[in-house]
Order: sequence, then structure tokens, then C-alpha cells
Amino acid sequence: MPEEQLWSRWARFLHRWGLEDFVAALLEAAGPLQFFAAQMLYVGEPLLSGALKPGEWQALVKLLEDQRESRSFAAFLREETTL
Repeated sequence: MPEEQLWSRWARFLHRWGLEDFVAALLEAAGPLQFFAAQMLYVGEPLLSGALKPGEWQALVKLLEDQRESRSFAAFLREETTL
């Protein structure tokens, strides 16, 4: 699934729950803690496998491990909020 399509799905989900601004702020402020969160996803994947599709797990972990990508997604969330 292309990144923008996946990000749009995640943005819609977060918007539905009113979490887009919170998640964007968290991604912008978390810094090194994001890498820790990614590692926790690796560990928890067998238990949480029903929450996301297999390809989405890798995309989410990649997003958390790469601060540039995290900031890009946070900006994407903020843009989606203003549209």
C-alpha cells in the first residue's frame, strides 16, 4: 500500500477518534522515545496482530524509527486537520 494512501487511512482513523492533533504533537515531541516505541511494537506484534494489517505494522515501525518520516506524518496530520 503506498505511503500516502496508508497515511490517509491512519489520519481518518485518528480524526474519527479526535486524536490527530495529539498524535501529531506526540510525534513531534517524542524524539528518541519513538525508537523505544518501535521496539515495543516489534515485541508486541504477536499479541497485537489483529490491530493492524501485516504491511501496516512495518510501515508504523518504520515511521517511529525514522524521525524525519515521523515529522512528515505529523505535518500530514496537521494538513488533514485543516482541510
